[in-house]
Amino acid sequence: MKTMSFQASLAAALLLAAAWLASPVSAQTQSPPAPAQSVAQPAQAGPTAVAPGASAPATQEPSASTPAAPTAPPAAAVSTTAKPDAAAIAPAMKELSPWVMFMSADVIVKAVMIGLAFASLMTWTVFIAKSIELSVASTRLRSALKKIAEARSLAEAQMALGTKQGILPSFLAAALREARMSAGLSSDAGIKERAASSFSEIVRAEQRRIRIGMGLLATIGSTSPFVGLFGTVWGIMNSFIGISKSQTTNLAVVAPGIAEALLATAIGLVAAIPAVIIYNHFSRVTKGYLELVSRASGAAGRLLSRDLDRSHGSVHSRAAE
Repeated sequence: MKTMSFQASLAAALLLAAAWLASPVSAQTQSPPAPAQSVAQPAQAGPTAVAPGASAPATQEPSASTPAAPTAPPAAAVSTTAKPDAAAIAPAMKELSPWVMFMSADVIVKAVMIGLAFASLMTWTVFIAKSIELSVASTRLRSALKKIAEARSLAEAQMALGTKQGILPSFLAAALREARMSAGLSSDAGIKERAASSFSEIVRAEQRRIRIGMGLLATIGSTSPFVGLFGTVWGIMNSFIGISKSQTTNLAVVAPGIAEALLATAIGLVAAIPAVIIYNHFSRVTKGYLELVSRASGAAGRLLSRDLDRSHGSVHSRAAE
């Protein structure tokens, strides 16, 4: 008996819980037809108003109930008008591309973007030009050093090189010119010192020539992020001005202006990062090339020293005879 009563009470509790859970759903499902009933009542009141017994009250009931009928359509109208706004915002958000953001940007932001794009173009132009220049110069200098490796004098070295232009022929020409202008002098140290001074001038001139364009890379790498930041600040300032004019903080209104501003920073970084990397690369390559130039200077100095010793040896042999 206890088990049967327990089961009966459990079944009753379950039925009550099901009824309690089903009551909101039934209320929600039954709530929409209420306006239809209120609308239907005036429709039924119309034919009864024709009866001869209820003339005055029947004519006033439709006028009192008619204002309640149009209350439902405004909610539907609001919902239908709200949907096109969301549908109009979604395509605008999808159309945000770099080109669209550039075309819709402010004049100053456009000028900043164009300047940064031109700086990036200059960076890659310098990279291509300097790569070719350093490669050709290093190859020629190594080949010239191999040709004069077995030369015994400045004259033999010039004959081995021929009429080619380059840094090593410049060293040989400076050494021969100094030996010719110092003919008849007994001090070899003075000749070598003057020749070393001429070699230093040639090395400094070659350093200045080979580093042409490096200053431009350094300038682009150091200033491009700040130029892009200027465009970003200007674009965000214009975005806030637009927010104050439209008096709305909707993301669809704020996002395009901020995206345009951030695009300037992105272009600045695109221009600055390669410039810094290329500058560091050319610093290493230029250092290696200048070491080859120092080797060429040392080779020309050794050939001059041999010629001086050889000339003094011939003079002493003639004096001994």
